[in-house]
Amino acid sequence: MTMGKVLDPTSTRDDDVASPGPDAGVLAGKRIGIRVDNIWRAWDWISGDWAAKLEQAGATVSLWRGYGRSGEDADRLDRELREWLKGIDVAIIGLANCGSCTGWTVRDAIAAASTGLPTVAVATENFRAFAHEIAARGGRSGLRVHVLPYPLNELEQVQVMAVAEQHFGPLLETMGASLEQREAAE
Repeated sequence: MTMGKVLDPTSTRDDDVASPGPDAGVLAGKRIGIRVDNIWRAWDWISGDWAAKLEQAGATVSLWRGYGRSGEDADRLDRELREWLKGIDVAIIGLANCGSCTGWTVRDAIAAASTGLPTVAVATENFRAFAHEIAARGGRSGLRVHVLPYPLNELEQVQVMAVAEQHFGPLLETMGASLEQREAAE
């Protein structure tokens, strides 16, 4: 009788980081980075709305747009991403709204989290499970993922802005963040 070994494809990595990483804490005075892309207009609208809210709360916001992830562009963008990460205190990375977009969103979020930055990946509902699966396979099963409704990009701007408003507070919760210092109870 021949014996074989069956490997479990769902096993975890030995080097997996199950922790979500540090909380973002009070955002006033911090440099918040929001990673956008060239595909999802709804994500541009939402990230613009969130950036304005964060700036009103005293944070400085830096947007970085990732695109062209093959060939020479890939190497250049990887360098740009790493430089951008050096200049921020908190990373919001989106948008996981299709297969490849989810892969790149999680890849960039893992890069940010691996530097020690408080990091959250933003995904739509249809790509929630995929984002978590890719994060686990990338060695960061604890990666914070904030989930927006799906479909999103097919909505009119006024509907998308309502989603941005509804999800700003929950995004802060996902990040372990607050807009201002809370007074200690006496």
